[in-house]
Amino acid sequence: MNSRAKPKQFLELHGKPVLLYTLDHFEEHQEIDHIIVVCLENWINELQLMLHRYDFKKIIKIVPGGSTGHESIYNGLKAMENICNKDDIVLIHDGVRPLISEELISENIAKAKKYNTAITAEAAKESVVQSRDGARIDHVPERSTMYVAKAPQSFNYPLIWKYYQMAQKEGLLSIDSAHLLSIYGVEMHMVKSTPNNMKITAPTDYYIFRALYEAMENKQILGI
Repeated sequence: MNSRAKPKQFLELHGKPVLLYTLDHFEEHQEIDHIIVVCLENWINELQLMLHRYDFKKIIKIVPGGSTGHESIYNGLKAMENICNKDDIVLIHDGVRPLISEELISENIAKAKKYNTAITAEAAKESVVQSRDGARIDHVPERSTMYVAKAPQSFNYPLIWKYYQMAQKEGLLSIDSAHLLSIYGVEMHMVKSTPNNMKITAPTDYYIFRALYEAMENKQILGI
C-alpha cells in the first residue's frame, strides 16, 4: 500500500476511516467492556479527534505502536496490566480487518473462556506449498488439514501476556499471537472465520472491501 499520504487504516470509505468501521463491531458488542487502540504515534491526535466525532465510549486508551506487529501487540497488552484480572479475555484484532461480525466476536469470547485460546481461522481454498529457499517445493500438505489464521485472536489475558513477556526477555519476534504460542508449544483452539474476513494490505484489498461493504449495505437497504 502506498501510504505516503495516509496509513491504510485511515483510508476512508464514505468519509469514514477503515479503522472506525473495524472499531464499530467492538464498540457495539455487549460483551466488550473496554477497547485499547494501538496506533501509529504521529496519528494519535488525529485518531482522538475522529473517535470524539463518532462518539466512541469504550475506548479507554490509545497507545503508540512499535516498529513491528509483535511489538505493537506487546504495547497494547502492557497497557492492560493494571486493568485486567485473571479471568479477563482479550481479543487481538487488526485495525484493517473491518468485515467481521457480532457472531464471530461472540464465538471468540466463548471459546477463549472455555479453553483460554481462540484463533479465528479459514479453511485454505487452494493447495499450500512449503519451500525453504523460495525456489524448490519441499512439501505439499493435505489441503483439507490446512487453514489460514485470521483475527480476532482471543486469549485469557494472563496467559497471552505471560508469553509476550517471555518473548520480550528472549528477544523473540512473532508474526502474530498464534505464531507466538505455537513457538512455545501452547495448545490452541480454533474458531471458524466468517466469510470475507479480509485484511486490507494492498490497494486491491481496499477496492474489494469497498465493493463488499456497499453490497452488504444495498442488501440491508433494498433487501436484495
